[in-house]
Amino acid sequence: MKYVVDTSVVISGRFSKMLESGEVKGTIIIPEAVIAELEAQANFGKMSGFQGLNEVEKIIKLAKERGFEVIFAGKRPTLEHIRLARGGEIDNLIREVADEFNAILVTSDRVQHLVAKAKGIETIYVRPKIIKPEDTRIMSFFTPDTASVHLREGVPPYAKKGKIGDLKLVKLDNRPMSYEELNTIANEILEAARQDEDSSVEIERRGATVVQLRELRIAIAERPFADRMEITAVRPIARVSIDEYGVSEELKRRIVERQRGILIAGPPGAGKSTFAASVANFLLENGYVVKTMESPRDLMVSDEITQYAPLEGDMSLTSDILLLVRPDYTIYDELRRTSDFQVFADMRLAGVGMIGVTHATRAVDAIQRMIGRVELGMIPQVVDTVVFIESGKIVKVYELNFTVKVPTGMFEADLARPVIEVRDFETKKLEFEIYTYGEQVVVMPIESDEKLKAALEEKISRYVDDYEIELVGRKAVVKVPERMVSTLIGRKGRRIRNIEEELQLSIDVVPKEFDGEFEAEVEETGKHYVIQAKGLEGRTVDVYAGDEYLFSALVSRKGWIRIRKDKEGGKNLRLALARGLPVRLRVVG
Repeated sequence: MKYVVDTSVVISGRFSKMLESGEVKGTIIIPEAVIAELEAQANFGKMSGFQGLNEVEKIIKLAKERGFEVIFAGKRPTLEHIRLARGGEIDNLIREVADEFNAILVTSDRVQHLVAKAKGIETIYVRPKIIKPEDTRIMSFFTPDTASVHLREGVPPYAKKGKIGDLKLVKLDNRPMSYEELNTIANEILEAARQDEDSSVEIERRGATVVQLRELRIAIAERPFADRMEITAVRPIARVSIDEYGVSEELKRRIVERQRGILIAGPPGAGKSTFAASVANFLLENGYVVKTMESPRDLMVSDEITQYAPLEGDMSLTSDILLLVRPDYTIYDELRRTSDFQVFADMRLAGVGMIGVTHATRAVDAIQRMIGRVELGMIPQVVDTVVFIESGKIVKVYELNFTVKVPTGMFEADLARPVIEVRDFETKKLEFEIYTYGEQVVVMPIESDEKLKAALEEKISRYVDDYEIELVGRKAVVKVPERMVSTLIGRKGRRIRNIEEELQLSIDVVPKEFDGEFEAEVEETGKHYVIQAKGLEGRTVDVYAGDEYLFSALVSRKGWIRIRKDKEGGKNLRLALARGLPVRLRVVG
């Protein structure tokens, strides 16, 4: 007897088992089209290609042991055949070999079997071995408290066990795992995923394959992508409701009152995707139509929620379809590349409520990831809420508002500009401001009064040991003994100016003796008297000679008062100086 094998029965490994069991006896013909297809898959790094080539080697070895001839026959596919492969051109090349040699075609492809039968070619349909996900060996590594399993060639198997935020790496066995063992597990995973309607092969690249096997997300890495073969399987520990996160009623109202742009951020393994799934289910319960965009599709959501993958490998194509479907909310898991943020922004600006999941070490970092990818002024329209998750808990919620103002720490009215305010959602306290300064985008933390005062005290204490600080917003009045004023201000005001610039504060240095009244030095120029009033820049003072009031004046930005000698105030000051009376200043405004 003569047997022709096709690609499906080679990849599945069923034909070698038929040889071993004695079901087939005779000449084995392997079409060149099968070898070409397996070679192409292997060159693209697909596991099925390597799996098939290893199976061909096994078939040849078994045939020689049993004294059967192995023949390679037929034409290699041309570019035209490859282009039309989905239409069955390569399958037709395999059927032509079977017809030419008057051989029996062995296949696990039902369509191939039916077409061959229709054309009068004798064929054996080998049903694929049914492998249920729950029967695969990878499942045997999991216990109820296992979050992930890590298998690596030449290393004992490990698993992370415990609760979110309290996971520990545990060795499962002392025996290192071999390549052959890992390869068997990987092939079993792929076969189960292809047969199970609730599973799928999500990504297949050169040396890397990602499979969604029911609730398991499995990443398979092998050479040349990785130095050794590795299988990592991750499972959500539990399906959690939004109430279990301690979400406030105010935040719930914010989510459901209208479509919003929300970022769920946190470090890897913090529980972001689990929270996103709980929000999706919560929105569904509140009457919203919800869809997801995922790669891989691993969110644990209700059956009513459709989970979309990248269409033809492109999420922008998926978004085009979703805009036709018109969901109220779309969960985008995960935002990493610039294209992801742009698709997210396009859908949000089209009026779709968007909830994105992204990696970040701080809540504000999630906003910073959008800078440069979305126009700065559009960020609050794209994202108005940031929820930061850490160790399975909500630790920070921000709301974003857009306004035009003078940024905190600046004082000139002509410095007003568009500013994004980032406020704590619960306390409404301003924590960050985002704006452009020159060519740069500045993300400026707004310190609390306590922190700001502590920072100012730390700076002031370097130069003086006797001081009082009054802080109002971004302005501070520092009272020090008169003899220490010049020490704190520094030469030409440089010292206090450096402190102002570093802390983004406006600082007035005032002598603390006399409770706001102190003695001042007077210098004489050609036509003026100049009263030194360093530290009182911009303040209004009353000028006294002894106990006698002379006049009131505004201290200049340079810290002095200048008055003409020929004016009434100058004449009174000249008389006071002639009598030797001390000149005093009393701050009034």
